[in-house]
Amino acid sequence: MTSELAAIYPFTRFAHISLVLVSGALFTLRGLAVLQGQPWAMRPAVRLLSYGIDTALLSAAVLLLVILELNPLLTPWLLTKLGLLLVYIVLGSLALKRARTRPVRLACYLAALLCYGFMLSVALTHSPQGVWVWFRA
Repeated sequence: MTSELAAIYPFTRFAHISLVLVSGALFTLRGLAVLQGQPWAMRPAVRLLSYGIDTALLSAAVLLLVILELNPLLTPWLLTKLGLLLVYIVLGSLALKRARTRPVRLACYLAALLCYGFMLSVALTHSPQGVWVWFRA
């Protein structure tokens, strides 16, 4: 890691963690609103806010990979996070707009939240097993 990149690491890490939490909170609120039939959750301004937060989050993640010189395809816990991210995106899309019935939206919403939580546990433990690493004998 070069000294220039090392200098921005703390800010980038803080930004990434903060954006993860803000993105998750916004998804949680929007999902609840969609399930309750609230139109504000799918208004263009709210969707653009979500896209902006997620774009900044992805940018911070890529910058962290560069700073730390990590290859997510060769780092098991990062590869797990990437796979979970894809599942989370699909479930989130189904929960917010693509699923046709309320029960399916609810199931996808809850599954997306579980996926989000597991991604957090993978990040915290730096293990593909996430939270389950704490329960190993």
